[in-house]
Formats: sequence, C-alpha cells, structure tokens
Amino acid sequence: QVQLVESGGGLVQAGNSLRLSCVCSGRTFSSYAMGWFRQAPGKEREFVAAITWNGDNSYYADSVRGRFSISRDNAKNMLNLQMNSLKPEDTANYYCAADKHLYAGNYVSRSPVQYDYWGQGTQVTVSS
Repeated sequence: QVQLVESGGGLVQAGNSLRLSCVCSGRTFSSYAMGWFRQAPGKEREFVAAITWNGDNSYYADSVRGRFSISRDNAKNMLNLQMNSLKPEDTANYYCAADKHLYAGNYVSRSPVQYDYWGQGTQVTVSS
C-alpha cells in the first residue's frame, strides 16, 4: 500500500516562498512518475508540476513556470516543490500524486485521472 503525506503548507505574503514536501511509504517510489496538483475552492483540481521517475525531466504549468521547482530524492522517498514569488492566485490545497503507469521515454501525465495514489493535501494561502 502506497501512502503519500504532504507537509510545508502555510500562510505567506505575496512575493515570499514556501517549500512543500511529500513523503512516500513503500519501496516503489523510485519507479513512479510524481506530480503536484492544486485545487482552489470552487475550482477543478489542476496540474502544477510533474517529474519523471528518475528526476531527469520535469514539467510545469504555464502559470508556475519560472517560479516553482519540482525535485525528488529517491533515496529518501521524498518529493519536493519549491515555490518562489508566490501570488494570491497560488492559494489552494496542494496535493502530491504518484503515477504507477509505465511510459515510453520522458513522458509524464498532466491529467489527475492518470495518477493512482494521492496525499491528503496541504493548504497554501498567499495574502496580498
């Protein structure tokens, strides 16, 4: 059974930074593509960033590219999201997710439907 636990959320002022972490239980973390998603009240869950199983390739939503950075440490079963220059529109509940599907090349999915395991989420609130 795979369990994901996020941490690092909080309340910050616009322009500041936060670092989210996600710890994965189980020995198969290194074989999963991993992603971060977020969901604001009244909105659908949206893609934020994703990373291949080996960490060689990462992908970002246009709204966060250049401000957010996704990384992973397979030795520690940990996924991170460094969020800089935060904006009020970044306010949401942030979820990490694991995709156990095997893909060719460096493909990772941006669709939440493709992800198999989810954490409970951590709230990020950015004040103006």
